[in-house]
Amino acid sequence: MIRKIAITGPESTGKSQLAEQLARHYHTHWVAEFAREYLNLLERPYEENDILVIAKGQMQREAEAEAEVKRGAEATAGIRSGEIQATGQDQYLFCDTELLVTKIWSEVKYGRCHPWILQQLDLHSYDLYLLCYIDTPWEADPQREHPHMREQLFNLYYDEMLERGWNFRVVTGLGEERLQNAIKFIDTCFSG
Repeated sequence: MIRKIAITGPESTGKSQLAEQLARHYHTHWVAEFAREYLNLLERPYEENDILVIAKGQMQREAEAEAEVKRGAEATAGIRSGEIQATGQDQYLFCDTELLVTKIWSEVKYGRCHPWILQQLDLHSYDLYLLCYIDTPWEADPQREHPHMREQLFNLYYDEMLERGWNFRVVTGLGEERLQNAIKFIDTCFSG
């Protein structure tokens, strides 16, 4: 079975690094953040509609990675019917950000969110959300905008996940400790 795990949270909380480390640890794939690449190529300041483009690009990238994980699981198990459960082992796909990031970003920046993002947020879920806490030092970056709003932003994520009843854990710690805390949550959540 493919278990999709979202690595999410405010800016500069180590999401990308954690997603990559977890993929390495579990010998699987991770979906890189589309927004960073998109904004790096943009030759103008981003606009509200760019957030929708980013959301769609992230979803497409995730669908492609999920198909790749599924093909790999099928090939490893030597099955043709697509019954990944026959491997007897979970396959993970780690997603660096997800649609809640674009929702909160849009609402904070523009006071609203595109209906497509809201609709997809209701339809699209993950087996586990790892919400990165703000205990990492802020690292300045041209794409980061809110160094003084970290606690407020974290609370927006936390409250939304709680309200939606999502399966989530808050990941704390620095460096190796953060990685080990995340691994512990994953192993506990999907064991047995």
